[in-house]
Amino acid sequence: MTRIDAHHHVWQLARRPQLWLDRAELAPIRRDFTLDGLARETRATGIDRTVLVQVLPDPAETAEFLALAAGSDLVAGVVGWADLTSDELPDRLAELRAGPGGDLLVGIRHLVQAEPNPCWLARAEVRRGLRAVAEAGLAYDLLTLPHQLPTAIDTVRSRPELTFVLDHLSKPAIAFGELRPWTKLVRELAAEPNVHCKLSGLVTEAEWDHWTVADLRPYAEVVLDAFGPSRVMFGSDWPVCLLAASYAEVVSTAGELMAGLAEEERAEVFGGTAVRVYGLADIR
Repeated sequence: MTRIDAHHHVWQLARRPQLWLDRAELAPIRRDFTLDGLARETRATGIDRTVLVQVLPDPAETAEFLALAAGSDLVAGVVGWADLTSDELPDRLAELRAGPGGDLLVGIRHLVQAEPNPCWLARAEVRRGLRAVAEAGLAYDLLTLPHQLPTAIDTVRSRPELTFVLDHLSKPAIAFGELRPWTKLVRELAAEPNVHCKLSGLVTEAEWDHWTVADLRPYAEVVLDAFGPSRVMFGSDWPVCLLAASYAEVVSTAGELMAGLAEEERAEVFGGTAVRVYGLADIR
């Protein structure tokens, strides 16, 4: 089966400034990252196709990503951004779909983790926007922190018609070895059949310079058990992952974390789940 990296980013600083990179600790990734650079990594690690994910809450970035994907043999789908609170969201989604590469739009994401209100997802206009995402036949990527999971659970239950994808396991505090209350909340979220999860972002939630596979394993085991391999997909979170590990290390670590799975289950995590969830129809 085709091996898929279901979560990565690109950016060019001169074209679109990334103010979030101004923090001192992010200096190692404060440079341009392009699809050509990613392609060198994927070829070396046996990854065939990818899903490009939004970075900024900027519709122009999403349109740019779609056009970029349209000219790429690597990118199979794009998770973009659109204003969930806008009355014009259905029209904005239609415009994205009508533009270059619009057929590659597979999902929408908002940086919920940056919202100061832990109940942002419960806002009436957000719930209305999520309904519009479902009606457009798109998935919704949940980018949350653990304290936002209770509202995420309620939101998922309120929109059973929408397919949700939890990014980065909701960023548990791996560096501190904290499993509670994250474990209970993730299991509660996984009990909802319309939610899937990305096995991504683990190395950057651990100690960047001292992490081990053993540090990550308890969190991966919770997710694989709660969701099952057919609802989990691999994502590198490149280039953010480079703060703690190379692309090759992230891919090989995912393989180690799945060592106890059957071959067909590993194939689900490394491709099958992403194909189904994001409707990557051209993937075999």
